[in-house]
Amino acid sequence: MLLLPQTSLLRALHTAVRDKNASGRDFEIYSRRIIRLLLEAGLDLLPFEKREVTTPVGETYHGLELPGRLCGVSVVRAGESMEAELREMVPGIRIGKILIQRDKRTKQPELFYKHLPGDIHTGHVLLMEPMLATGGSALAALDVLREAGVPDENVVLINFLASPTGLERFGLAAPDVKIVTSAVEDGMNENAFMIPGIGDFGDRFFGTVPAAAS
Repeated sequence: MLLLPQTSLLRALHTAVRDKNASGRDFEIYSRRIIRLLLEAGLDLLPFEKREVTTPVGETYHGLELPGRLCGVSVVRAGESMEAELREMVPGIRIGKILIQRDKRTKQPELFYKHLPGDIHTGHVLLMEPMLATGGSALAALDVLREAGVPDENVVLINFLASPTGLERFGLAAPDVKIVTSAVEDGMNENAFMIPGIGDFGDRFFGTVPAAAS
């Protein structure tokens, strides 16, 4: 697990998005700044390929480039908050979708929808799941990738907040998956919300917080 450096700037950004009185616009802006840091760290974990280019002065620069086969997969809908930043950073990257919801009776994650590139198993995947509380949804999404033939070692989980419980459970079930997160929380409350927490990330990012909750 890679935890972003806990700089003063990152803590300031977290302070802005954790504030229950933050406007929807502020939440989106500051969340996207953190998301970009997460994606940069996640991309840096990929196996870059060597590439040589000729500079404007006619010299050769021995550089690197991202692997040719790279795909982002968002866990709908909170994971969709990361798509715009990823597409700006990696123009033309393909995006897959996985929709998982928790069954109200069994409390277990249930797969409702998936749409992935047919050759996703041939490259590397950035799995975008902002919240890692119990770890159930992230593991269910990983199972979808496994069924599609993606090796665990080719997956990087891009995560905004994680609980110790979620990290432990995911780490035991998928030790070869790399995890990048910006914060590890103190724990979870009786409703499985992380504390100190951020609320429902998807609702706050997309502006669908119920009036009574706002």
